[in-house]
Amino acid sequence: MSQVTRWIVRELHDEPHLEGRRITVQFIKTQVEDRGLEPRTVADRHDIDVADVYRALTYYHDHPEEMRAVERRRESVVEDHEHLTTDPDDVRD
Repeated sequence: MSQVTRWIVRELHDEPHLEGRRITVQFIKTQVEDRGLEPRTVADRHDIDVADVYRALTYYHDHPEEMRAVERRRESVVEDHEHLTTDPDDVRD
């Protein structure tokens, strides 16, 4: 547990993340709400305070338009670069 208050900023990424860390709001939301991990587990795994996890979740839900835009940008980047990835079936041939 870090005991350092981290704010939500946009200084390292093109999306909201914990100040001084590369842990995005979207990542924390995915870990807790989509994968079902406990906030304490996420905090312990990433050496952040559990309050930072809740701060990120609050930010996610307080800024739905921004977070939808972040997700659309991510999907667009994946689609734009999909031709560069290798399907496991292609490797086996």
